[in-house]
Amino acid sequence: MRNLPMDTLRAFVTVVEVGGFTQAGEILGRSQPAISLQIKKLEDLVEQKLLLRVGANIELTDAGKSLLNYAKRILAINDEAIASFNANEMSGSIRLGLPSEFALTLLPKILSRFCQTYPNVTLEVTSDLSRNLTSDFHKQRFDLVLALHSDPDKSTQDLITTDELVWVGNPDLPAATNKALPLIAAPDGCIYRNRVIERLNQKAIPWQIVFTIPDLTGIRTAIEEGLGITALAKSTVPQELSILKTSDQLPQLGKIGISLLSNDSSEASLRLSEYLQAGLSHV
Repeated sequence: MRNLPMDTLRAFVTVVEVGGFTQAGEILGRSQPAISLQIKKLEDLVEQKLLLRVGANIELTDAGKSLLNYAKRILAINDEAIASFNANEMSGSIRLGLPSEFALTLLPKILSRFCQTYPNVTLEVTSDLSRNLTSDFHKQRFDLVLALHSDPDKSTQDLITTDELVWVGNPDLPAATNKALPLIAAPDGCIYRNRVIERLNQKAIPWQIVFTIPDLTGIRTAIEEGLGITALAKSTVPQELSILKTSDQLPQLGKIGISLLSNDSSEASLRLSEYLQAGLSHV
């Protein structure tokens, strides 16, 4: 049985996150050749090429993308175990901004685990549209922000993962024929709303926004009452709702990008970033 050495995994993740061997060495206190040797050791161990040099940039191979997800989760568990023995020594306050659907579905478990491990760290969580969160982040009103991107290919190096946008609704609701497709959506500026309108217009499918509300709780209630349908990131669809199959009337909606933006380099903020990345990287 082969084991993945923790130091090689940390070198690999750091190289990817900072975009270079020299920069990773500076962070980890190792020389550039030492980092290169660790990556080579890891590639030999998994018998796959993980990184490619494309000009001045470093890109992940398909195998590298797969291992990156595992590496982040393994490192997060390792760091959580180590931190649990001196968790009471860490304190501070973190202002975290989250899109509402992630705040209500994916992240409660992640944040709960973090709070249990670091009881002296206070979290101040705000939910809003990604556009507003990003604007406030640049105004230094947040330490960390989970941000959504309409085009993952143009996202920054802060990209954690991608997620598929899907149609969500009441499966018993009759499919629209001659009538406009009834839509439930967040306010103007929402990435999901913009994507839905764009794809429906491309297919010349008539639509009408019948209900506008900014939070997932209200959207879920409206769908359960049969007022219309909506679009959500697949990983955030509540169990009470159904994913609808694409069709001539419900075109494919494509993907979005999920990034983690940071204004804070404190130890508490870095640990929370690791928790969030590990929890979201396998979406």
